[in-house]
Amino acid sequence: MIRITLPDNSIRTYDNPPSGLDVAKSISEGLARDCVAMVLDEELVDLSKIIEKDSKVKLLTTKDPESLEIMRHSAAHVMAQAVLKVYPEAKLTIGPVVEEGFYYDIDMPPVSEEAFPKIEEEIQKIVKAKLPFTRAEIAKAEALEHYKNEKYKVEILEGLEDGKISFYSQGDFTDLCRGPHIPHTGFIKAVKLMRVSGAYWRADQNNAQLQRIYGTAFFDKKDLNEYLTMIEEAKKRDHRKVGPALDLFSFHDEAPGMPFFHAKGMALWNSLLEYWREEHRAAGYVETKTPVMLMKTLWEKSGHWANYRENMYTSVVDEREYAIKPMNCPGGMILFGMKNHSYKDLPHRAAEIGLVHRHELSGVLSGLFRVRAFHQDDAHIFMTPDQIQDEILGVLRLVDRVYSTFGLSFHLELSTRPEKSIGSDEQWEIATNGLQSALDQYGQPYKINEGDGAFYGPKIDIHIKDAIGRTWQCGTIQLDMSLPERFDLSYIGSDNEKHRPIMIHRVVFGSIERFIGILTEHFAGKFPLWLAPVQIVLLPMNEELADYAAELKNILEKESLKTEIDQRNESLKKKVRDAQLSQIPLILTVGNKEKDEKTVAVRTLDGTVKQGMPIDAFLEKVKAHIKSRKMNLDIFAE
Repeated sequence: MIRITLPDNSIRTYDNPPSGLDVAKSISEGLARDCVAMVLDEELVDLSKIIEKDSKVKLLTTKDPESLEIMRHSAAHVMAQAVLKVYPEAKLTIGPVVEEGFYYDIDMPPVSEEAFPKIEEEIQKIVKAKLPFTRAEIAKAEALEHYKNEKYKVEILEGLEDGKISFYSQGDFTDLCRGPHIPHTGFIKAVKLMRVSGAYWRADQNNAQLQRIYGTAFFDKKDLNEYLTMIEEAKKRDHRKVGPALDLFSFHDEAPGMPFFHAKGMALWNSLLEYWREEHRAAGYVETKTPVMLMKTLWEKSGHWANYRENMYTSVVDEREYAIKPMNCPGGMILFGMKNHSYKDLPHRAAEIGLVHRHELSGVLSGLFRVRAFHQDDAHIFMTPDQIQDEILGVLRLVDRVYSTFGLSFHLELSTRPEKSIGSDEQWEIATNGLQSALDQYGQPYKINEGDGAFYGPKIDIHIKDAIGRTWQCGTIQLDMSLPERFDLSYIGSDNEKHRPIMIHRVVFGSIERFIGILTEHFAGKFPLWLAPVQIVLLPMNEELADYAAELKNILEKESLKTEIDQRNESLKKKVRDAQLSQIPLILTVGNKEKDEKTVAVRTLDGTVKQGMPIDAFLEKVKAHIKSRKMNLDIFAE
């Protein structure tokens, strides 16, 4: 007799070992129809798996978040099957799930999106056939024989340990895969191919270039339509179009992947960092600065040379090898180690807006989202073991304050030790437990990503959600016990003995450049008044009023308001329209009446119009609104 414990702690018994589907059917036929997979004793498995011993079972339906990822993984297999129907000569490599769908890398002649309808037609045939996904396991030698004419699959198999290899089939299609999968192809209710790009096999430029076909899938057509609507909205907000249109930044062939910020972009940048510094001063941080280029010996000491060398730019100066920093950490270690510290000095919170460079393949560069040179708002917090929890909570609360200022919500993910790492098992256990206990006390839900930590320590990743529902990983909190040891850092404890500090690496914005790209799309270029690169534009109604407009501009700029004058020989209507297209929050028309009465006529981007407002009253309200860093433009609300 098999005893199955369900999430509500109820127990069901079965005379014969049941499958997950049998368990679902024993509860209700409706549940069985909606079931996708199950969690069997904390392992995600197929619904068809036979449960051979007393176990805990959680049945996953189409409503569970895990199910969408499983279904999209299955959709990648279906797409690969469809591609082979249309292009029989194609050779398959890998087809993983990504954040908003899936892709499959395929060795085949170049294809364009014009080929998608034909592939989607084949996909629909496979979906309508409701082909079951069936799992089989065979010995590695047998698998190699089966795939002897598939060089990519052979290469994958050769990298696996000896033992049983799992395969999944649907209809006449079989693919190497760990699983799990949905019960049958009919669960894929809505699927769409999105785009195609080139990708090197195993991300190595020396290997063949493959066709990476992206798609997405949902359990409901309504969800797909909502997603496609969001994609269209994202295209309108694309920072690569909006940023240059607003004269914020540009890219040039002379420095691939390295953005040029224009004067208006720097105005935005400075407002952002002014706020960052204000929050960090209040949270007890000091600001530091370290060199951009440091000796190879330092990077060897930090572990970056062994673990990150392929992403680093190097140079030889005076017959010594240097590397341009990809991270700020080693410089921060040197600064902390310059003086003797007491436990009374800790925690020591040191922040840096550091310019870093990382070599990225040209094919992955994407506006401000993926660059080769960027500024990272790093901070390194040195502390005693008993301060870990409070410091992590302090960072989480700082992150909450900062993101909420921009109207950004967020969720948390804990990433644990990766295969490639430095440090002892004991260090990793202490660090991981420290992060997890702080998250538990913080009280917000979080997800665990096994094996996705940094090479030097576990981390908390903070994913923000923008105005149209997209998520972005920006902030991170990484606990590190390895670098303080490598740099022999210490403090004198209450026992007058030397002790090793524990360190937190953390960023809030992450890459300043990337965060500006995210904000540009989040606000669709319509930045709140306190952040706007141009806050006020003056529109004189004729040439005779140019001097008064200049006088007004001088008054406004003395109050640190970013102001421009539009003196073009154009109609007022066109000037207003152009100011609106430039997303300038406050438009002031300057006429004879305003000059005589020392007032301003104000129009906001939100459509509010205020006539005859005394200049002093206008300044008072605008300055108060900027100081509050409000999101909206309700400046003149009584």
